[in-house]
Amino acid sequence: MIKKMFLAILAVGVFASSCSNDDDNSAATTANLTLDFQQGDQKLDELGAGYVYEGWIIVDGSPVSTGTFSSVTFPQSFTVDAVQLAAATRFVLTIEPAGETGVEAETPADTKILAGDFSGSTASVNTEVVGDFSNASGKYILATPTDNDMTNEASGVWFLDNTNAPPPVAGLEGLPVLPAGWKYEGWAVVNGTPLSTGTFTNVSATDDGAPYSGSVALPMPNGADGFFPGEDFLENAPEGLTFPLDLKEKTIVISVEPSPDNSPAPFTLKPLAHMVPADAMDHTPISMGVGPVVSLKATVTR
Repeated sequence: MIKKMFLAILAVGVFASSCSNDDDNSAATTANLTLDFQQGDQKLDELGAGYVYEGWIIVDGSPVSTGTFSSVTFPQSFTVDAVQLAAATRFVLTIEPAGETGVEAETPADTKILAGDFSGSTASVNTEVVGDFSNASGKYILATPTDNDMTNEASGVWFLDNTNAPPPVAGLEGLPVLPAGWKYEGWAVVNGTPLSTGTFTNVSATDDGAPYSGSVALPMPNGADGFFPGEDFLENAPEGLTFPLDLKEKTIVISVEPSPDNSPAPFTLKPLAHMVPADAMDHTPISMGVGPVVSLKATVTR
């Protein structure tokens, strides 16, 4: 009888030990990864509907997703395969269409916003993967070349320098060529409403849109590339605004935007900005200043 009791107790002990070992082994298969910004540092902006941020670790040269998120409350934490995380050499954050499947879900998009190499348990990540905007400078003029009315020149902004014109030259300098997945965009912020002047990749070419301009064709000082980035605010005024505008004492911004992008507001990176002086003269170059966000930096901890 005693022998039987001893064997029963031994069996229970072995079973409990086995369960404990199973639990330990299960816990060891995953590990936590955290993305965070320092207190007071600029953080990421919310994305437009249909897009998410996605983290990636680079393991043996191949990307492994750490998961997606849309909230811009930090820190953001992810549960990752422990072996892969320990072997990771780099962290990359991309902007992805929500709900991807198949090959698309396994492949990082071109729109990479943060990246950095691991050193021990941390990786210092930043926006240099997008570009270095520390040397950017800009000039613009107030003018409305898309109509024949000389009384509303303060209702248009064009990123050019006509100091020694003709011909005018590009007003934006020091902006790096952007990688795939990104474009520049100009903005005029009027009574809190951001109005796009159009997206562009070439500072010496007509931009991608003219939603508010008049019907007069722009001049073409740059040959096949056309004119310069900018916009006249003459037609199709958004609700709450009346065109033509007076852009004096309004803020002009150059931002760096994901492409494609469906958000009506400027994205986080804004390397150039300037409030138009109250006494600004039409057709006269005005210098821009450093924008509110030239770069981002964060820390990834494994």
